[in-house]
Amino acid sequence: MLPLPPFSLATPGSIEEVLALLREHGESATLVAGGTDLLPNMKHGLLTPRWLVSLAGVASLRGISYTESSVRVGAMTTLEAIGEHPAIQAHARALGEAARSVGGPHHRRMGTLGGNLCLDTRCRYYNQSHFWREALGYCLKKDGAICHVVAGGKRCVAAASNDTAAAAIALDATVSIVGPGGSRAVRASDFYTANGLANTALSAGEVVTALVVPVVAGRISGYQKLRTRGAIDFPLLSLAARVDLDGDLVSQLEIVVSALAARPRSVGKARPLALGARLAELPTEAIAQAARAECTPLPNIEGDALWRREMVPVLVREALTRLQRSV
Repeated sequence: MLPLPPFSLATPGSIEEVLALLREHGESATLVAGGTDLLPNMKHGLLTPRWLVSLAGVASLRGISYTESSVRVGAMTTLEAIGEHPAIQAHARALGEAARSVGGPHHRRMGTLGGNLCLDTRCRYYNQSHFWREALGYCLKKDGAICHVVAGGKRCVAAASNDTAAAAIALDATVSIVGPGGSRAVRASDFYTANGLANTALSAGEVVTALVVPVVAGRISGYQKLRTRGAIDFPLLSLAARVDLDGDLVSQLEIVVSALAARPRSVGKARPLALGARLAELPTEAIAQAARAECTPLPNIEGDALWRREMVPVLVREALTRLQRSV
């Protein structure tokens, strides 16, 4: 059993108090939401903050509200609640399915949307004990100067492993952020960077407060996940698909893949193949192969990289078939 390193816990009751604590403690402070990923990482010595600033007492960060034009999900809303909410099932099914795929029931009961959106990237050479990493000479992401995945690489390629990220991008959602400079909104597609060390657009002292998903008539979506077991495991490949319908014709197709690199990515070459087609007559195989052609997984997480690439068209076919059956 690995022990937690010593730390002090702050329990603010408002977002203003959270921002003040982050200003006061600077780089020695880390936010904690559900803690399902942060605490194991601390036990492995990947993070050693002197202060944990808990968001559990900030009521304004919890809950789901919706209007005719959008669904707003607070950052501290649990993944369990998201997966069960009728507004999510009606207008953002991909997000609900992604939330339900995270970990096991206890993880989803504790884990939050904000925590999952901001989940640290993962790598087979990073998510190990300190003893293991020390024996290998560490890596770019923590304490070292080399990348064990890409020989001579100067940028960390640890993989994005947050299930909800692909769904948020596919749904054209917006991430609400508050920080020292005030409030701002960032499209989910712009929230992630191709940098395994710091893979979000958050600046120092900023906090994600919500995800806002637009409600669009004729929009259907879904999520697929490849993993070693049927529960618990992080994705070896994740895929969110969205179709916008004008009557029974496809006016927009969005496919987002993740767990293949440091950021989720939209598969753009597949998009024009669907436009104007009837949903029941989608050129599914051509779309699946176009998606495969754009995906080159790195050997940065478990699972053979070539096999993970060959599973891209499998998940695309399954996602589109499910969308056709949902109408």
